[in-house]
Amino acid sequence: MLAAAAVLATSALAACGSDATGGDAAAPTGNGAAVENAKVAFLMPDLASTRYELQDKPLFEAKMKQLCPSCTVIYQNADSDAAKQQQQANSALAQGVKAIVIDPVDSAAAATIVQTAQAQQVPVIAYDRPIPAKPADYYISFDNEKIGALIGQSLVDHLKEEKAEGGLLQVNGSPTDAAAGLIKKGIHSAIDPSGFKLLAEYDTPDWEPAKAQAWVSGQITQFGDDIAGVVAANDGTGGGTISAFKAAGKKVPPVTGNDAEVAAAQRIIKGDQYNTISKPIKIVAEAAADVSYQFMQGQKPAGKDTLFDTPSELFVPTVVTKENIKEVLFDSGIMKAADVCTAEYADGCAELGIK
Repeated sequence: MLAAAAVLATSALAACGSDATGGDAAAPTGNGAAVENAKVAFLMPDLASTRYELQDKPLFEAKMKQLCPSCTVIYQNADSDAAKQQQQANSALAQGVKAIVIDPVDSAAAATIVQTAQAQQVPVIAYDRPIPAKPADYYISFDNEKIGALIGQSLVDHLKEEKAEGGLLQVNGSPTDAAAGLIKKGIHSAIDPSGFKLLAEYDTPDWEPAKAQAWVSGQITQFGDDIAGVVAANDGTGGGTISAFKAAGKKVPPVTGNDAEVAAAQRIIKGDQYNTISKPIKIVAEAAADVSYQFMQGQKPAGKDTLFDTPSELFVPTVVTKENIKEVLFDSGIMKAADVCTAEYADGCAELGIK
């Protein structure tokens, strides 16, 4: 089933090639001349996750270059500062961008950015995180509620197989991130009926791993060995959780993650982290470029889904554990053994046939 989900995600992107978000389809019939030398803003939310600088930015830029060689991408990262992101959006508008792609620091505050841009006839594509208060023109993401359900259910199933006893901690994402709220909802859908007691949960400000670590440290002091597992909403908070147990000298229980970062893959291979979510950023980054290009040509993509009254494209995520990490992350080409199987992890990679 996991491999099938990965295929579905890839197929979803391929399907885009013939419809609303297709980069490989025939060129749209809009006014191509209108996009000559045009500018598009790509505004990312934070530096706490390495993905924005290392993956989202270069993948989006490469796809835009393919679609429109003369176009310019204005990239900015707000470093977890909503006011800074507002300034970056205003600057992009002042520079005459024809579209804004934004992964908001604060989903509520970003409504002002949407309102300002739309008043100037500049379409806004919400990226990864939705903007519920003021519908953007389009929303592109993996299904965040499904992500929460997948990591939660995967952990619950594992704990039941191991006949584990005790309760769970739930480490959520940022309280200002609407996507984190969807992940949180998905996690609850899996663990609430599981029979495992939820000992405590925490909304991690700005997704900061250090803040997750500090909170989990306090819960270890309170609950000790009664903690059977931890559902962490992403790899950063999962990494912080694992660090808390190690700092306390405790055995690390099964801990979840999300984003399939290299560090998370290494922790899974080593046995420190139980799962993560593979959601190839290439899929959403290229789809965002496709949609931006169509908006810049005066078209209005319809979307395959609707979320928060916004036409949307929600791709299928894949849960990754030690059992399928080779197939999902390495055989697929998403990761390279040379990047992951450094000296500390070489033996673990060899055991799993990753080379």
